[in-house]
Order: sequence, then structure tokens, then C-alpha cells
Amino acid sequence: MKLSSRLQNDRRKVDAALRRFLPLPQSVPLTVRRAMAYSLFPGGKRLRPILAITACRALGGRVADVLPAAAAIEMIHTYSLIHDDLPALDNDDLRRGRATSHRVFGEAMAILAGDALLTHAFQIAASYPGGLRLAGRKVRAIRLLSRAAGVTGMIGGQVMDLEAEGRPYSYGTLLRIHRDKTGALISAAAQIGGIMAGGRPTDLRALHVYGDGVGLAFQIVDDILDLEGDPHRLGKTVGKDPRARKATFPALLGIAESRRRAEEAVQHAGRALARFGRRGRPLAALARFIVERVS
Repeated sequence: MKLSSRLQNDRRKVDAALRRFLPLPQSVPLTVRRAMAYSLFPGGKRLRPILAITACRALGGRVADVLPAAAAIEMIHTYSLIHDDLPALDNDDLRRGRATSHRVFGEAMAILAGDALLTHAFQIAASYPGGLRLAGRKVRAIRLLSRAAGVTGMIGGQVMDLEAEGRPYSYGTLLRIHRDKTGALISAAAQIGGIMAGGRPTDLRALHVYGDGVGLAFQIVDDILDLEGDPHRLGKTVGKDPRARKATFPALLGIAESRRRAEEAVQHAGRALARFGRRGRPLAALARFIVERVS
């Protein structure tokens, strides 16, 4: 199957799972559920859950076993976008092609919707699939997911990103910021796919290396698109990073060198897949899609 068709099929699976796992309207205050759904749909590329699904398949796992964790990953990613857009952080008006959550529902409800998605994600990851068969795998996946989303991952990276604004920074600092802020959840998604498939330690280490490379390439390309991308295709505001004096790869290295580093990261990710043979080809195609994307 071609990559575009596979992405469309998996995106539909993720969207269906997200609709299924959202709290029932009669079970929670309707306003916060509306705010949760507003930011989840229509979604973006669904890259993180698709990475989990693709990694699970590469190790011979069942999509049904990884889909709840994949949906949880997307909920956590969406929560992070809601909070990143708030006036106290990036103060943005546009996300996924429409007004940001706090512009529609107000700051208080946007904060609560983000909190709700974050906590509900762990309820889903812990509850599904039911039964004891995958209990051990679910615990390992949740442990990894909480580390990637917390102060040792996204939150820590966000703190470092804020503290670096307008200040001198090294390449090492830049790597650390974005491996935590962006790369941690991307890498965790690939590894969680392997965990839910019952992968061996050597398989999971390979997925870790792959995920780190993909996460780095994604962030470098994201930095470049903030300078060169079309806001209509991206569905978000461009040119924010220079205005906020953010620590970015193009600002430190220039566009050409940043593209070279992204390509290098994707090649590094691809080499980690050698042990999977043909089964790893969809993961390699996803990495290539990331580095060549225009939105």
C-alpha cells in the first residue's frame, strides 16, 4: 500500500478511536467536552499515533492492541497544543486551521480542556484493551508515556524553551530542548507501538533510536516551516519564532545546514530499522515523509 493511502487509513482508525474514547456527553460537563472535541477534531497529521500503529505492525502486533494507547498519545499531544497556544506561553490565535481553543472557549475553559485531555488519556491507556492479557505491556507503555509527557520530557523541554528565549544558546542546549519538548513524545510513540506488540528489548532499543532520529528531524523541519511555510497549508501562524527570539535550528545553523541535519537524523533513524528487514519499510517511509513535508 502506498504511504498516502496507509496514512489516510490509519488516520481514520485514530479518529474513530478518539471519538469512541471521548467521555460520553451525559457523563461530564458539556462545555468542557465540547472544548476537548473542538481541539481534537479536525485533527492534524496524527503522526504520533500513526507512528505507534506502524511500529506495532512492524513487530507483528495487532492494531487493536495499540489503538487505545495511540489515541491516548494524540490526546496528550492535543493537550500540549492547547496549553502552548495560551497567552502565558505562545499566545497564538490559529491552530489546525482555525481559532485556538482559548479564543473560542476562554482561557479558563481551554486550560481545563487541556487538563481533561491529559488525564483522560491515562484513563484510556490504563483501561483498554480490557482484561489481564496485556496488563504488563500497558503498565510499561504508561510508564514510558508519563515520562515523555512530564517534567523529564515535554514539560521540561517547554521550560527550557521559555528560559532560552532571547538568550545565547549552544547546539547542545538546542538539542536538549527539542529532544524533550518535541522528540520525547514522538520517540515514546514508536516505542509504545513496540511494547504493545510484545517486542524484545533489542527491538525496543532500535525503535528508541529510530524515534529519537524522527523526533529531531520533525523539529528541525518545523523550525524551517515557521520561516518558509504557507500558513494556509500549515494551519497555524508562521514567523512566530524570530519574533519571540526562540532557540531554533535555522537561527543557530542557517536553513541549509538545518536541512542537512534533518536529513542526517532521518538516515540515522533508517539505519536503526535494519533489524526489521522489509517490515521496517513503512517506518522508514514515515521518516522520509517527515523530512520532506511542507505542512
